[in-house]
Amino acid sequence: MSWPVSDDTLSALGADIAAGAGPGVAASTAYGELALEAPAGRIVEVLTLLRDRFGFQQLTDLTGVDLPDRAQRFDVVYHLLSFTRNLRLRVKVRTDEDTAVPTVTGVYPCADWYERECFDMFGVFFSGHPDLRRILTDYGFHGHPLRKDFPMSGYVELRYDDELKRVVYEPVKSVEYRNWDFMSPWEGASYVLPGDEKGEAR
Repeated sequence: MSWPVSDDTLSALGADIAAGAGPGVAASTAYGELALEAPAGRIVEVLTLLRDRFGFQQLTDLTGVDLPDRAQRFDVVYHLLSFTRNLRLRVKVRTDEDTAVPTVTGVYPCADWYERECFDMFGVFFSGHPDLRRILTDYGFHGHPLRKDFPMSGYVELRYDDELKRVVYEPVKSVEYRNWDFMSPWEGASYVLPGDEKGEAR
């Protein structure tokens, strides 16, 4: 397939995929890219079809999108690559906080870590996953950092305690006690800035 791929070619391929995938699968093109929407319960079947019949041999990425105003607030997004077609494809499924999406590790084994990352960052569950644990945050971490309703500074902070000789978790404290002067050192501070004494010694 020549590059860049025309919208007509993408639309024709999308129509073929949607027809082969059956009910509930819709194809669209935008900005020179092909995208599919599929029911979450059929994602294994759809990705198997894309791999075996349409030549999308590699899952390059899997991530989530949080849209909290929707009833099904999460999109799980799969990015596929076809070496034979020199083409990329995006597949989206919708889910909510409680409904698990079937794992696709049987279709693309690399989805193992991607699904763990999506679970850790967004809280999306994947049924049938061989080892669904947090992968980027700590074991006792509370919440999912990429959700839109997660606080910007988190819930807890950690520090090393000399008396206890271990790392301790504490609720996030305010930073209002800090002395923010925002003065540029080139504007002439009324006090000696750290490092200025080195210049005066010359």
